[in-house]
Amino acid sequence: MAMTLGGVTPLLQVYDMPTSIRFYRDLLGFEVIQTSPVMGPDFFHWAMLRLGGATLMLNTAYEFDDERPLPPDAGRVVGHNDTGLYFGCSNIEEAYVALQAKGVAVTAPKVAPYGMLQMPVHDPDGYFLCFQAPANT
Repeated sequence: MAMTLGGVTPLLQVYDMPTSIRFYRDLLGFEVIQTSPVMGPDFFHWAMLRLGGATLMLNTAYEFDDERPLPPDAGRVVGHNDTGLYFGCSNIEEAYVALQAKGVAVTAPKVAPYGMLQMPVHDPDGYFLCFQAPANT
């Protein structure tokens, strides 16, 4: 019997939860729908986010401040380039203008060789995010 799946929810380990929450919630527009116990303003160790039909989980990479290296471990961040999250986005041009207006370092949408209109951006931890739609729509 084959599995029946209803979606996928990636979990990203983040360096600084308040910074990540501000990026995903305040700049990209995700809603925080669930968290572990709140420990301060925008500080908890785990959060579930949602925007439209997409869900994403964030978890602190370091549970305690004295475990967190200053500055962030560059070797850990460079590994984030191995994985990209691709989100379906039917209004890429509008999203591009809105993100630029909020000061997000976003790359202008362009058509990939395989026919997808794509708008890439990196989050504060260096994770690659790409918003895309078929170029003919």
